Amino acid sequence: MGNTDAGTHSGFTAEERAAMKDHAQELKTEARRRSHADKAAEAERDVLAKIAEMRDPDRVMAERVHAVVAAAAPELAPKLWYGMPAYALDGKIVCFFQSAEKFKARYATLGFSDLAKLDEGAMWAAGFALSEVTPEVETRIAALVKQAVG
Repeated sequence: MGNTDAGTHSGFTAEERAAMKDHAQELKTEARRRSHADKAAEAERDVLAKIAEMRDPDRVMAERVHAVVAAAAPELAPKLWYGMPAYALDGKIVCFFQSAEKFKARYATLGFSDLAKLDEGAMWAAGFALSEVTPEVETRIAALVKQAVG
């Protein structure tokens, strides 16, 4: 939410409102699914479909992030979260990919929730800018995801 120069409340941006609508639809869809196995399989299909809708370079990065997370932490379940690919442990989001295009940002983001066990002293990173997913970046993502699930 932002303020204008005059100090009046300007509300949520169009992108923020769209993300909230996406999340409401995700909750409705999840509630309609039958078994846990059905939910897991359909949730992964939803994530892959959302990734497929992205434009390059976001799509390429999201595909690589998805593959790295699945290999590094198979206990994390893919699901959509505010219209973004996310990965949950026991139904709670641990990390997510946010495309640059979705929020008209300069870079994509790999973010971690407060459930991620990334603590390093009194201050640590919970979000990482991604401009490209190289083999070195894949190695770092795998290490972060493994640490996050502890």
